[in-house]
Amino acid sequence: MDVRAILYGLLFALMWSSAFTSARIIVAEAPPILSLSLRFAISGALGLVIAYGIGQRMSLTRGQWRAVIVFGICQNALYLGLNFVAMQWIEASLAAIIASCLPLLVALANWVIFSEKTRPLGVVGLVAGTIGVVLIMGTRLQGGADLTGIALCILAVVALTVATLSVRSASGGGNLLMVVGLQMLVGSAVLLPIGLAFETWVVTWSPRLIGALAYTTLIPGLAATWIWFLLVARIGATPAATFHFLNPFFGVVIAWALLGERLGALDLAGVVIVTLGILAVQLSRLRRN
Repeated sequence: MDVRAILYGLLFALMWSSAFTSARIIVAEAPPILSLSLRFAISGALGLVIAYGIGQRMSLTRGQWRAVIVFGICQNALYLGLNFVAMQWIEASLAAIIASCLPLLVALANWVIFSEKTRPLGVVGLVAGTIGVVLIMGTRLQGGADLTGIALCILAVVALTVATLSVRSASGGGNLLMVVGLQMLVGSAVLLPIGLAFETWVVTWSPRLIGALAYTTLIPGLAATWIWFLLVARIGATPAATFHFLNPFFGVVIAWALLGERLGALDLAGVVIVTLGILAVQLSRLRRN
C-alpha cells in the first residue's frame, strides 16, 4: 500500500462520509425521494457521458448487468432512498454510524450464512462493533432520537448488505464507469414514481441547497465511486475495504463541524469502539487473504 493508495483511501472515506451531511441539508428544504431521483438522473447521465468519452461502451458482462440491476435497486433506491427519508427525523451523524456497520454485517453474514472461516480477531471486531453501536443507540434514544428514522436506516444498511453479498464480481469485465452510471439511472427510475406518488415538489431554493445538491451529485455520487475503483484496482478489494473503518469517525466529525450536531463523550466512545471493531474485522480478512 503506497502513498497514492493511502491518498485514494482517505479521499474515498472522506467523500463517502460527507454524503450524510449534504443529504441532511437537502432533505430539510426539498422532498427526499424526488430530490434523490433527480440527483441519480444527473449523476447517471454524467457518468455515461464521461464513460463514452473515455472509450467505454454498454457492452457489459452478464455479471455486470446483474450488478446494474441489483445495486441500482438495493444500493441506490433502497439504501440511499431510505437514508434520505430517515434523515428528515434523525441526525446525519447517527445515519452515518448505522451505515458504517456495512463491513460488520457483511462479515457476519459471510460467517453465519456462507460458513466463511472467521479469525478470532474478526470475532472480536464483530463483538466490539456491536457494543459500540448499542452504546451510541442508547445515548441517542435517551436524547429523543426518532425510532422510525433509526428503523429506516437499519433497513437501508441491510439492503446494501444484500446487494454486496449478491454481486461479488461487479468490477470484472471493465466498463466500470458505465456500470456506475447505469446503476444510478436504475435508481432514479425506481425512485421517480414513488416520489411522484407520495411527495410534492415543493422546494425552498437557496445557495445552501444548490450547493448541497451539486456536491452530493458530483463528489459522493461520481468522484467517490471512481476513486474507490481506482483504489481497488491498485491494491485489491480486501485491503481497500480497510479504509471503511474511517467512516464512523469522519461521518460524525463532519456532521458536528458543518451542522453543529452534538458530539458527547459517550457518542465519541461509541464511535471509537465501532471504528476499532470495523478495523479488526477488515484486518482479519486481510490476514486470511
